[in-house]
Amino acid sequence: MADANPKHLILPSAREDAARVREVPATPQTLSPSYRLAFTDTEFLLREELRPVRLQLELLKPELELLARRIDSTIVIFGSARIAEPEKARARREAAEAAAAAAPDDPKLAWAAELARRLEKRSRSYEEARRFAQLVSTARRPDGKQRYVIVTGGGPGIMEAANRGAHDVGAISIGHNIVLPHEQAPNPYITPELCFQFHYFALRKMHLTTRARALVVFPGGFGTLDELFEILCLIQTGKSRPMPVLLFDEAYWRRVIDFEFLAEEGMIDPHDLNIFRFVETAEQAWEVIRRHYGDIEPEAAPVG
Repeated sequence: MADANPKHLILPSAREDAARVREVPATPQTLSPSYRLAFTDTEFLLREELRPVRLQLELLKPELELLARRIDSTIVIFGSARIAEPEKARARREAAEAAAAAAPDDPKLAWAAELARRLEKRSRSYEEARRFAQLVSTARRPDGKQRYVIVTGGGPGIMEAANRGAHDVGAISIGHNIVLPHEQAPNPYITPELCFQFHYFALRKMHLTTRARALVVFPGGFGTLDELFEILCLIQTGKSRPMPVLLFDEAYWRRVIDFEFLAEEGMIDPHDLNIFRFVETAEQAWEVIRRHYGDIEPEAAPVG
């Protein structure tokens, strides 16, 4: 980060005054909440009327850190938090099948076993996301800027796989986590200094896409669909520059969304179908991005 206390300033910095306040003798006046410096007063900052300020803070905090680290562009990976790596998916399936076998008359356990089997099949996406992030993260540019950095929502599943792929090859990656009503923690593969936490979904999505040069979407649910359609809408309406939008697993996406039907009904233009394309492997996705930009050369083969 930039120097928080520039020495060329004549007036004391906010940090210096915050330290001085702690040396003031305790009196009824200095102990009053009204005496606290506004920018050190958490209760004040959490007031309903301060929402615009909190929005600005949530915009600025990650942005300043990314600027300081010269992160010029990113490749965004979306996908389900429920898709585990193959070993874990297999263990969950075996446990679910054992529970169903022990109580054959329980329909809930039978359905849980079926879901576990389906999710185990989806674990291929975890491996492809990890492999794709390895390929991307071996690309380097000689100008010192951090380009095509992997960024995810910071959670488990496909997000973990992508951050893990970058970690495999010793590259940095970004995670934009969010506070949720249920337990939510960042995956352990995010570069710690680039692991951010958000309160506002809108600011999180803005940071996910601001530096994006490609969007790669694996099978997912409501959250993945929300993120995908926001980008499709931005490109369709010209609010975002065109960039590769790649959907992994064509069979999945064609069952989830009937894109052609939207065009046939006049809800979108036929040429809107060209905003995205389907891919099946990490190598295919990376080749599409390389051809689109024409300025990326892999430095070395990824590990694993």
